[in-house]
Order: sequence, then C-alpha cells, then structure tokens
Amino acid sequence: MSDLTTKILKASSEGYEAAKTIWSAGSLVAFPTETVYGLGADARIDDAVAGIYEAKGRPSFNPLIVHVSDIEMAQRYVEWSDVAQSLATAFWPGPLTLVLPLKPEAGISKLVTAGLPTLAIRVPEHPIAQALLTHYDGPVAAPSANPSGRISPTTSQHVTAGLSGRIEAVVDGGACDVGLESTIIGLSNEPMLLRPGGLPIEAIEQALGHPISRHTQADPLVAPGQMTSHYAPKVAVRLNAARRQDGETLLGFGDVECDLNLSKAADLREAAANLFGHLHELDQSEAIAIAVSPIPMKGLGIAINDRLKRAAAPRESKT
Repeated sequence: MSDLTTKILKASSEGYEAAKTIWSAGSLVAFPTETVYGLGADARIDDAVAGIYEAKGRPSFNPLIVHVSDIEMAQRYVEWSDVAQSLATAFWPGPLTLVLPLKPEAGISKLVTAGLPTLAIRVPEHPIAQALLTHYDGPVAAPSANPSGRISPTTSQHVTAGLSGRIEAVVDGGACDVGLESTIIGLSNEPMLLRPGGLPIEAIEQALGHPISRHTQADPLVAPGQMTSHYAPKVAVRLNAARRQDGETLLGFGDVECDLNLSKAADLREAAANLFGHLHELDQSEAIAIAVSPIPMKGLGIAINDRLKRAAAPRESKT
C-alpha cells in the first residue's frame, strides 16, 4: 500500500463513479459523513476489508460499521425488529448505528463482524455519503479514516495526513458537521447503549419511551469504538483540568484562559464538532502534554467525555 498515490476525488458524478470503480475492485476510498470521514471498502470482499485493517493498523477483534443508503438496504443484511424500525424511522439517516443479528445469507465478510453473530449498520445523513452509497448500491464497511487509535478525521486533510499512500482515494467533502462518531445501540436483546456518540442518548430514550442500559468495560467488545485507549494524541492527556500545569497546553471549554477552546460559549454541539479537529491541531503542535477543561456529563457531553477518556487512557497494543 505504501506505493499508492492517494487521489483526491471531487464530490461529483465523475468522483462517485471513480469511487464505485475503486470499491468494486476491492480497494479503499475515504469519504465524508456527518460524523467523521470513513475509510470505505465493499463489506462483502474479504481482501478489501482486510485492506482497511492493514491501512489503519486496526486490531482484528474490533468490528466495523457497515454503511448503507436506506432502511430497505439495511434489511438485506440484518434481522429487523420493531424496535429497529422505530429507531430507524426516528433517526435515520443520521448519526445512529444499530447492532442487529446478521442474516445467514447476508454475504458480509467475517472480517467486518470480527466473528460476531451481529452487524453494526447505519444510514449516514451527509449528502455526499448518501450520493456515494446510492450510486454504489452495496454495503460499505467504513470505520474512521485514521490510523487505529489516533484522532478521528473531520476533514480530507486529516485523512491524507494519516493515510496518504495507504489508500486509493479520498472524496473531499469539507468539514464534518457533527464531528463525533455515531451513537451505537445494541438490539440483539433489550436495547443497550454500546457507545455514546453524535446522537444524544436522551433522544433515543425519549423515542423508545424508557431508559436503556449501558455497556460497561467489564462487558466483552461487541461494537466498534469500545477499546479503552482510542482517539489518542501522541502526548499524554489530562482531563478535568481547572488550569494548566507547567509544560501543558490547555484545551478549554467555556470562559477559560486556554491555548485552544472547544467552545467559548460552552456549547456542547460546537464542542463536539471541534473536538477531533482541535486534537489534531494540538497533536501537530509542539505541545508536550495536553490538559482539557471539564466538560459537563449531559447530552453530547457524554460522548465528548467518552472520547476524551479513551484519548487519555494508557495506550493499548494494536496487535
């Protein structure tokens, strides 16, 4: 893969056709979604999916999310349910991933599911993602388009900074609106929050009419994004910092004196959209340590704190 020249494709009919040709041939194209840029490959082609793991250096026990264009396509690959229909009707297209039993005849590569009997699947809202998936008319496995464990990409420049020469192409769609990965809900049994994300859990519970349980670190990995150390800059990260210590660069939130601010107005939506971009900026600076202001544990703050906790965790082996 290191011999590749990564192409930048425009969001046009020619660019979509080029992406389709690359995916059909079993190679990789990164593309924008409303959450982050995804590194896409045909979810039915073993070699293509293996290429995702190779390009990212991703642990093979960490499953992938499959992206499709609509509910009807999702139903080709998973066992549907009334709860799935309710959530999909309410929140698709959008930053919600559902984990459902995989249909035996689905034809999805076992590398996508990491050997699990379930499939994580979603319908993205981003118009470019929608156009690409509709044009391709097939399931596209697409984790975040960054080296495994590193900061997720919210621009095409972030993608090329981490994966240039490892993938065939990137469809340039500007900056992502949400800036946090999708919320993941497990539906194999009773609904369970497997990963907080760009759709607040409160909205999901309101749609269902009742609270749902949360996945804990004691539970096995059953969905993407559950590794303890993830989204990590190269330097140490300290959370809930009221002020910077000697040598630290402060990533602020609200009305604080800092080096870079997620949201001066303490707006959690703005902070979510800025999170990975600001971490990228700090990662490329001369910072020797990063401190982060406290973020409220409500709404999108739950997902922001989840990502920051993983960014600050001791680094895990990726082999």
